[in-house]
Amino acid sequence: MNQTVRKILVVGGNGFIGSAICKAAVERGVQVTSVSSSGTPYRTPKGHSPAWTSKVDWQTGDALQPQSFAHLLPEADGVVHTLGTLIENSSYKQAVQQGDLPALFRSLHEAMRGGSGNPLEKKHASEYLKSYEVMNRDAALRVCEAFISAGVGSNDARNAPRPFVYISAEDIFRPVIPARYIDTKREAERGIEQMMAGNSDYRGVYMRPSACLVYHAHLRPLTTPIAAALDLSATIHRKTPSTIPTPSSILRSLGSFRSSAQRPSPADSVDAGSPLVSIANALSIPPIHVDHVAEAVCAVLDSRNAVRGVVNVDRMRALIGWVEKGRDQSGIALGGL
Repeated sequence: MNQTVRKILVVGGNGFIGSAICKAAVERGVQVTSVSSSGTPYRTPKGHSPAWTSKVDWQTGDALQPQSFAHLLPEADGVVHTLGTLIENSSYKQAVQQGDLPALFRSLHEAMRGGSGNPLEKKHASEYLKSYEVMNRDAALRVCEAFISAGVGSNDARNAPRPFVYISAEDIFRPVIPARYIDTKREAERGIEQMMAGNSDYRGVYMRPSACLVYHAHLRPLTTPIAAALDLSATIHRKTPSTIPTPSSILRSLGSFRSSAQRPSPADSVDAGSPLVSIANALSIPPIHVDHVAEAVCAVLDSRNAVRGVVNVDRMRALIGWVEKGRDQSGIALGGL
């Protein structure tokens, strides 16, 4: 990684994706500070603290109140925001970590049953704080605003735009997951981009892995068989000639027809469109290993790549040289950059 990125701050660095990013960054010689509500170092599901955790500065802070760690922002060459929730009932995370399939199905069933989707109608403040609006959108916007407002340290010698990397997601979950999940992710992306507009000192980067299909065999054992099946589906779709209809192309056509035939009401998703398109995405977009997401984040932090905007799974693979794995381990950016 280029020396212009010497220090990064990872919001949520003790989580699943956040910890992988911290590990990848310290292995590249970057000084890493993690901010989380607990401030505790990352531990494996079995309670172990890997050796790399001793190289991370673990700090306590509230993403909704960035003033709690504002003193750390001026010296950060870049910020990576990893907070987010797939299901407002956070019990799904424990189910995935423990490989508890029945508990995972219960969480998904509760998500599908939904509710009104209006965060103002939640009965308790604790429920609102776990909402998509807060976890996926508001926290990221507040941290980004604080990062820009903090400026840079007095001894800073940077001459490259400072990246704000937001872990977003591909739309592959509906109708199992409420559309508000992906809507709030897109609202966060737009809000960050608006803050970056006209400001050459910063750049916004929006990583879009296939979120619930970011897999790891040991840390999230339930994800591996699902990822294997969907990777096979994505491979078949990719290798099928364009002249031959595939399940994904058929669903996209049906979804486009449905969207054009129906006039959306104010209660409908402003971003998502037909759930059929989301299902088509799930069949054709490959899953990605959490370590590959972390490598890609390190690549976009590197000022030599000057990456801005949306980074989908294909571009992540290009950035880390995924196609050349086994022959080229350099991680130098490949293809279209």
